[in-house]
Amino acid sequence: MWICPKCGREFRRNNQNHYCGKAPETVSEYSNAQPEEIRPHLTEMMHILENSVPCVNERILWSMPYYEKEGKSISFSASKKHISFYAGVEAIDAFASELEGFVTRKNAIYLPYGKVLPAKLITEIARWCLN
Repeated sequence: MWICPKCGREFRRNNQNHYCGKAPETVSEYSNAQPEEIRPHLTEMMHILENSVPCVNERILWSMPYYEKEGKSISFSASKKHISFYAGVEAIDAFASELEGFVTRKNAIYLPYGKVLPAKLITEIARWCLN
């Protein structure tokens, strides 16, 4: 058991990455709470997802950006070395050939900060998931 020295929350894993303090209320607030060097990546991800699917509902759920339309959803979160894009197992299977070169785990695609975000691919996945 590990206890965060900043907020006092308990976690099973040592040095669990989490958000200390009050949860953000908007995606912009979420992005602005992250380290300065990764904010441009998060802002770009936010804009890609906002512009991918019309009439999508954007909110914060589980302290991370969450997008939903008609009961379908996608989300993303900031990690130390990458953006975790949660598109679901079915989407990862459907886009397996396009995702070669990216690390995927269960329902997430890891988009490293050291690479340009694949805007076209993110858009295609978002449309596939939410339409």
